[in-house]
Amino acid sequence: MNYRTLGRTGLSISEIGYGAWGIGKSGWLGASDDESLRALNRSIELGLNFIDTALGYGEGHSERLVGQVVKEHSKPIYVATKIPPKNRIWPAPSGISANEAFPADHVISCTETSLRNLGLETIDVQQFHVWSDEWVGQGDWLEGVRKLKEQGKIRYFGVSINDHQPNNAIKLIETGVVDTVQVIYNIFDQSPEDGLLQACEKHNVGVIVRVALDEGGLTGKVTSETTFEEGDFRNHYFRGDRKQQVYDRVNGIAADLGIAVNDMAETALRFVLSHPAVSTVIPGMRTVSNVERNMKVGDGRGLSKEQLAKLKTHRWDRNFYQG
Repeated sequence: MNYRTLGRTGLSISEIGYGAWGIGKSGWLGASDDESLRALNRSIELGLNFIDTALGYGEGHSERLVGQVVKEHSKPIYVATKIPPKNRIWPAPSGISANEAFPADHVISCTETSLRNLGLETIDVQQFHVWSDEWVGQGDWLEGVRKLKEQGKIRYFGVSINDHQPNNAIKLIETGVVDTVQVIYNIFDQSPEDGLLQACEKHNVGVIVRVALDEGGLTGKVTSETTFEEGDFRNHYFRGDRKQQVYDRVNGIAADLGIAVNDMAETALRFVLSHPAVSTVIPGMRTVSNVERNMKVGDGRGLSKEQLAKLKTHRWDRNFYQG
């Protein structure tokens, strides 16, 4: 496993991190706790040392599973989690005040709840689960963050940027108060390259990439015939003819690069890791087989200049979460 520095935090973290939304049994369906625990443990055996979870993933269920596993290992495992907005609105709409989403008392109480769920004394990276740059200089959220740092309850502070709004954190980055950002970045959504990643490099802010596999679309396994369990959010994400759209585009990418469709997941992860601003990518891995497949990619090898140039042409600006 290759390791990278998480921005100014100085933490040396695995290129492949663990995205723990899917094991929380909220949104994603089909995960069993036994298999989730096996997958988490297997990833750590293979060199993973960074896990990203959230209080909102199954109302603490994901955090409790993560905490159970972390306690079983003697080597350092860095844990990042997230505070849900008090108004429970995802993503953060414009015109909402900072105190509606993240008043200091909410920031502190949620962090304390996460610490209990995780069974930890300190959270390595505490993040806001949504963000709006309108909140810079507004409200008392920063006082809450500073208090938590002073008390040793969190080490570093980050934000998870709204879906497909990478530039909606640049103002925050420029203030110097944020240590990490989490952002959607993949072959289809290359918009972080329009300014965010450069800002992170300039200000030494760690970059955690989510949705590198486009909620499964870039694995090559989503076809027009794919079905999901009732209640699984992917029924909305891939509704209508979207599965066919994704399937056609993935096949176009594979043909352009001269690779098999089965190699798309590896290619998608390597695309993200080819950017020097990226610290880690956190695919969801609910099974041991997915862990073993994805962990092989964390070997420090990026894609060639020729491959990256071809992939630039497959940018696809859209938002399947909305509309």
